Amino acid sequence: MPEITEFDTIAAISTPAGEGAIAIVRLSGPSAVEIANRVTRGVNLTQVASHTINYGHVIDPQTQAVVDEVMISVMRAPKTFTREDVVEINTHGGMVATNLVLQTVLSHGARLAEPGEFTKRAFLNGRIDLTQAESVMDVIRAQTDRAMQQALNQLDGSLQRLIKQLRQELMDLLGQVEVNIDYPEYDNAEVTTKQLQAAVQKIIQQLDHLLATAQEGQIINEGLRTAIIGKPNVGKSSLLNLLAHQDRAIVTDVAGTTRDVIEQAANVHGIPLQLVDTAGIRETSNKVEKIGVDRSLQAVQQADLVLLVLDGSRSLTAEDQRLLQLTADQKRIIIINKNDLTPAFAPQDVPELAQQEELIFISAQEQKGIEQIEKQIQKLFFQGIATAQKQAVVTNARQVGLLKQAKASLESVLAGIAAQMPIDLVQIDLTNCWEQLGAITGETAPDELITQLFSQFCLGK
Repeated sequence: MPEITEFDTIAAISTPAGEGAIAIVRLSGPSAVEIANRVTRGVNLTQVASHTINYGHVIDPQTQAVVDEVMISVMRAPKTFTREDVVEINTHGGMVATNLVLQTVLSHGARLAEPGEFTKRAFLNGRIDLTQAESVMDVIRAQTDRAMQQALNQLDGSLQRLIKQLRQELMDLLGQVEVNIDYPEYDNAEVTTKQLQAAVQKIIQQLDHLLATAQEGQIINEGLRTAIIGKPNVGKSSLLNLLAHQDRAIVTDVAGTTRDVIEQAANVHGIPLQLVDTAGIRETSNKVEKIGVDRSLQAVQQADLVLLVLDGSRSLTAEDQRLLQLTADQKRIIIINKNDLTPAFAPQDVPELAQQEELIFISAQEQKGIEQIEKQIQKLFFQGIATAQKQAVVTNARQVGLLKQAKASLESVLAGIAAQMPIDLVQIDLTNCWEQLGAITGETAPDELITQLFSQFCLGK
């Protein structure tokens, strides 16, 4: 096996495994064109123009046997994703043809790429920063149109540009502090301190605004884990089917039909929901049902959002009251189902705290009121902070953690100024903030972090 180096020529299958019309084997590196030409008949790839697609055959150079009939794209550095020479061999789809072409190029000078190595090279060669690299994976994993648009904004460099601007402002401040330290006789310390204080407060405000996008950004990116709970036979499975727009759960009038947790993805106005239909929560002596109830309670604890379903055709029971108390400290929507039947539910019977919440009345049987649930989800989690066009948005825990560290460093600067500490000590916290923001884009990120991040990518990307 060839030794792995950063700038040898790599190859991998870039399309999903399985049968299909076309698959792609991608090469990148200084010898990509030469290696592809070595195994190609019918066209001299070393002489074709860049960014052209060419017809030919991949062959085994030793036996001259045809491996596959292909179309080959040649893209020369630096105008490629990796900023290296890139060749993409479009093969017939299917496991056999694609793997034969891959094995052929590997046998003639290429190395099998590590997971995420194409994107890592784009980063190392200055084509993208870490926030854009993360957005590449977000594009691949996007479950909704809103998640896709957010990822594309990030890929376009919206967050990168803002971080770059903030780091430049910090560098300017560090320059002023350096002048004060090195040439105190030419600088008025009081003026410098006041200017520094005002500038730092302004940057903190910008960091606060970025952090305010984090909840919405992460929800759009990762979704909301949403537990649908209630006592047996209140319509939980019917609600899941309506939100998911498919018959995922069995619906009967027999209490206790759902005895285990059922999970289903749903798209609510661009918000990905991971719906969890739980077994009806009640006291039971049935061992199987009790396991389901225990799992339901666990699902409630892990949920970002709880949809608590009550039966509007019956008065509140002790089991209903227990569930209202159990979820009192969580983000929840109280749903009164069976609104098509004679009402027996009295809103004044719910606990005082729940009376302050907006109750949603629906009929799952007649498919009425579902849009009110969707509107309430928007109201609970979204204020439109992260949805503005080209808005810089924080989309993952790594970025949030570094922004909080950067803010803490600037708060230490303000505390040092208030305590009239020597300005050279304040400089340390300013430098820390500059480095923490640089870690977001990758400019000051440690090699271990970069390696770990790209290892999460799929092979061929």
